[in-house]
Amino acid sequence: MGSRTAILGLNAYHGDSSACLLVDGELVAAAEEERFLRVKHWAGFPAEAVRWCLAEAGLEADDLDHVAINRDPSAHLMQKVLFALRRRPDVRAVADRLKNALCIGGAEQALAEALDVEPRAVRAHFHRIEHHRAHLASSFLVSPFEEAAIVSVDGFGDFVSTMWGYGQGSRISILDKVSFPHSLGLFYLAITQYLGFHRYGDEYKVMGLASYGEPTRVRDLQSVVRKLPGGRFELDLDCFLHASEGISMAWDGGAPVLGLSYSKELERRLGPARAPDEPITDEHRDLAASAQAVYEEILFHLLEQVSREVHFDRVCLSGGCAMNSVANGKITERTRFREVWVQPAAGDAGGAIGAALCIWNQGLGRPRTQPLQGAYLGPRFDDDDVGRELEELSPVLADAGCRLRRAVDDEELCRTVASKLADGAVVGWFQGRMEWGPRALGNRSILCDPRRADVRDVLNLKIKRRESFRPFAPSILREAVGEWFEKDGDAPFMAEVWPVRAERRSEIPAVTHVDGTGRLQTVSREDNPLFHRLISAFRDETGVPMVVNTSFNESEPIVCTPGQAIDCFLRTRMDLLVIGSHVVERVPEPAAALPVEPDRDRSTQRATVRGETA
Repeated sequence: MGSRTAILGLNAYHGDSSACLLVDGELVAAAEEERFLRVKHWAGFPAEAVRWCLAEAGLEADDLDHVAINRDPSAHLMQKVLFALRRRPDVRAVADRLKNALCIGGAEQALAEALDVEPRAVRAHFHRIEHHRAHLASSFLVSPFEEAAIVSVDGFGDFVSTMWGYGQGSRISILDKVSFPHSLGLFYLAITQYLGFHRYGDEYKVMGLASYGEPTRVRDLQSVVRKLPGGRFELDLDCFLHASEGISMAWDGGAPVLGLSYSKELERRLGPARAPDEPITDEHRDLAASAQAVYEEILFHLLEQVSREVHFDRVCLSGGCAMNSVANGKITERTRFREVWVQPAAGDAGGAIGAALCIWNQGLGRPRTQPLQGAYLGPRFDDDDVGRELEELSPVLADAGCRLRRAVDDEELCRTVASKLADGAVVGWFQGRMEWGPRALGNRSILCDPRRADVRDVLNLKIKRRESFRPFAPSILREAVGEWFEKDGDAPFMAEVWPVRAERRSEIPAVTHVDGTGRLQTVSREDNPLFHRLISAFRDETGVPMVVNTSFNESEPIVCTPGQAIDCFLRTRMDLLVIGSHVVERVPEPAAALPVEPDRDRSTQRATVRGETA
């Protein structure tokens, strides 16, 4: 390697395990383990992601100089001891934490096993970085800002739920924190579980459901999580189990599993919890709306305090709560901040980048490198290799009623696909490097026509098989944002929800949520030239400068390889699969054209989800 410095960053033994690689401060590779093992939110040591990162850079085990993990079990040790002495938590909960801490401590051995070498062959220095410091670094140090307020909010990590401060240049300064057992993320988790969504990461379902309800239970929930002076907050611990009995957690390989976080007292106040197989009622929708409202109230209370302390008008958000795109889209309206930055993997996966950058910028004292340019940091595949794979599968594709061809150039490819989209096709779009983070951003996407009012039903029937209240997102040309949304600016990672202009909503019903908003991705020619070209071709065909963009998957992690894309295409009812320059098209059966309906009003939308099940 010569004089180059290679730093491996890890999020290990936690949900959304991941790895990234910095070479001389440049982020050359990053991926979540779930994409390789095909288990959503996979928790454990990210062995496959590590192997891929090193292979992508052409490195071996002994080329690594540093390994940074976004957890430090020794952080805040005295606070942990004092809490244990005061509260005497359940022995099982303590055993879970000790087991996880031992896993973090054994990362050296796990890395050697992942790389199939003896531990002595890994000459890198290992570093444990406090969880929230890694979060803060993961956002600010890849942001376009030279100085900004920095805020991390999640469930818990290293005994802290919230941390804030400011960043200047390559320096990060911490001002304050909120410690265990008080957590805004845990509040949202408890309501998510109470509403019958028990899988790890289901909080986004509550965010989507909230738009269908009215915030009628705000006062009840304000007694569950309360504002305190100085931007702080506290939970009514009688409503939760984590500080007394603890919450069972499984992080040691496979899908993460969390036990119930709320107590019988919460049910006494709110009524019986919803079972996962029970219908969703107006009461559930209203509680979701109330939870979102209270979450926003506490978050903006915190951010206002941070803005008073820091005096910057820019803020970088991180932690799992930074994935609440509805709240993110309101920050510039409800606080003094004028610009918001959220990196594409703001949750725990992103801590791998933050840990690595902490070593590069703080540990080694090196200057910041270029800001993050797009989220395209994962595996890529050679177009000719894809062609050979498709050719080998031609008998299978023929049996499935598909025909295969190759576009002459990008112009023909985009023109053809845009025409198919305008005719109502559902298109699997697989291009370039896989995205980093949970959002499909135009390289591992399923695309549709946003003018079609029936797109949600079509996608849910043909492919996604998910709750109908969950919205689909628009990917829009950056230069057209102000014509279609009430705000104008950059939102490249689908991290914010903005209001659609009232006069435009009926034109794009597929991506206009029931409350008149959309979780947009702005697409620039610089960040993703091919996707920009495709949307431009669709605009030329239809007059609409956007497409419906949802993740390329079916009840699984987003596809990573061409083989996974082909498999997903064949077992669903997509009309077109585009991998590189290759186009696989199902020969359509004769059918009546589906009409484009006008947008429905809120009361009609609300009625359509009455009685549905999750």
